[in-house]
Amino acid sequence: MKATLKSLREITAKPAVSIFVKTHRKHPDNEQDPIALKNQLKIAEERITDEYDKNTAATILEKIHAKTDDLNHNYNLDTLAIFASTDDVQVIRFPFDAKERVIVDERFATRDLIRDMASAVHYYVVVLGRDHARLIEAANNRVVKEFDQNDEAQKNMENIPFPIENNSLYKTGDGGSDRSANNENSYLKEYFNRVDKSVQELWGEHRMPLVIVGDNRNISYYKEVCDRPENIIGAVSNVTDLEEGSAQHIVDGVQEAVEEYRTTLHKEALGEIDKARGADMLRTDLQEIYRSAFQGAGETLYLRKGYMQPAKIDEKAQTLVLADDPAAEGVTDDAVSDIIEHVIHNGGKVVFMPQDIMGDDLPIALVTRY
Repeated sequence: MKATLKSLREITAKPAVSIFVKTHRKHPDNEQDPIALKNQLKIAEERITDEYDKNTAATILEKIHAKTDDLNHNYNLDTLAIFASTDDVQVIRFPFDAKERVIVDERFATRDLIRDMASAVHYYVVVLGRDHARLIEAANNRVVKEFDQNDEAQKNMENIPFPIENNSLYKTGDGGSDRSANNENSYLKEYFNRVDKSVQELWGEHRMPLVIVGDNRNISYYKEVCDRPENIIGAVSNVTDLEEGSAQHIVDGVQEAVEEYRTTLHKEALGEIDKARGADMLRTDLQEIYRSAFQGAGETLYLRKGYMQPAKIDEKAQTLVLADDPAAEGVTDDAVSDIIEHVIHNGGKVVFMPQDIMGDDLPIALVTRY
């Protein structure tokens, strides 16, 4: 999703249509979703037809309907976003709540989504059942997806796609004569090594941290064979029903570990800020932060949760002037979101901080690369 939003941000089109629809994950609530989509598409049709010529409107509407008419709403998350131009249409499901609206402009409305993405802890949950291993992608306390055999990301994998069955020659309870603990442990390690090869192949695409779930023995064995144990941010041994429980049930069970990781990030942030200040690589003035972010010098942006600032922005001059009225002409209602976009677009990262760590005296700080 981050890569997709980054590519969308770079597009300029006439028109660039952004449509956001509130959706539902479960039946029967998702029966409302086709109607909600139809309503937003009607608004989009009226806007495009009113603002653009007949051929342009017909082309873009035809492309939108080609992507949405047969949409399977059983796979919906919390928001359905449609980004459409005369060249292409992308339909993306997001695990965040977004305001229902239609925006017709020359750039896609990705800013709020990028802020939501940046503020989330995004991670994989590796579920280590004795006979069955699962992989779940999550953001904060919400499931993004569980990997299955039909997942696009797994179609050309070199390693085994998830879910992975333990097909080792030896399992306790099989009819074989060798039931020694050493042999059982050896086969389990071999199985978890295969699981980890698949995890690492998928990790290489997005480099998200891992939370591992299983009993204490399986967790210990997985840590032994894991190629990148430093990516494990938490291990949880008290989640029940690992093989048959829903993905949301598993994600609910790891939230304490996720919050501990988030707290660790906050503590590390204070040290990084002090270190950068001593090396004269810390920017705290919003104008300086904007210019550094725009020029690609931003390594890490530390930001107090909820902090927003209206301002007038001139990209050509690389200037940002604070404003009091977010509704005034030429004023961007939230210049901080623009800064977030620039930092992420140029390969930096964003860490959202709680109020008690970053208060009114330092609501935003940028550690630069040089």
